[in-house]
Amino acid sequence: MKKVLIVEDDSEIIHLLEIHLKDLGCQVLSETRGDAGLRKAINENPDLIILDVMLPEMDGIEVCQKIRANNITSPIMMLTARSEEIDKVLGLEVGADDYLTKPFSVREFLARVKAIFRRQKMGDTAKALNGNLKLMEFDMLSINIEMRKVLLDGKKVELSPKEFELLVLLSSNPGKSYDRTQLLNMIWGYDFQGYEHTVNSHINRLRSKIEPDMSNPKFILTTWGVGYKFNEELAEA
Repeated sequence: MKKVLIVEDDSEIIHLLEIHLKDLGCQVLSETRGDAGLRKAINENPDLIILDVMLPEMDGIEVCQKIRANNITSPIMMLTARSEEIDKVLGLEVGADDYLTKPFSVREFLARVKAIFRRQKMGDTAKALNGNLKLMEFDMLSINIEMRKVLLDGKKVELSPKEFELLVLLSSNPGKSYDRTQLLNMIWGYDFQGYEHTVNSHINRLRSKIEPDMSNPKFILTTWGVGYKFNEELAEA
């Protein structure tokens, strides 16, 4: 049973989403304030967090930021009003995985939830490998694709879903440079066109977790004028 946390101050929206999530077999938790939602996210470690931007006490952007700062890797779907374009950008940059604009249809909401659960189970990037490779090792970095587990010098690294997918995509094609638009389309999808700078934010967070020296990256390199690539020398070694 998937555990879903809804952090939304509109009780009618909570009730509507709760009905349909329970039809999917989910256990549903809810909070109407940002600070309470953050505490529940930390304590409950849900499989999915539905997070509204406009919340009392602590807004959704700050809640999302603090969730990621606490190494909680649960996928986050943010709910925004159509006029809050800047909040979509900020939400993606601080670690949200998807967003849905209000008003939205229940059908679209459920389709996105199911897509998130499918990615959790299978991993979109694992399918992109076109093979049976399930474990990759580069020096002190180990990536288990099937278990969605990353170790650095034997210690587990907590990555968000998008950080993991970025790492798998880059590391499975060492030396191949991807520009920001390619990474955005392959990891986030075409719905996010125009948010290429979000890639930079996720790369920086990923580097902060796996690079011994952020000022001199060892694994994820910048291809100047293009984008990013995984260090092919480590793959050859």
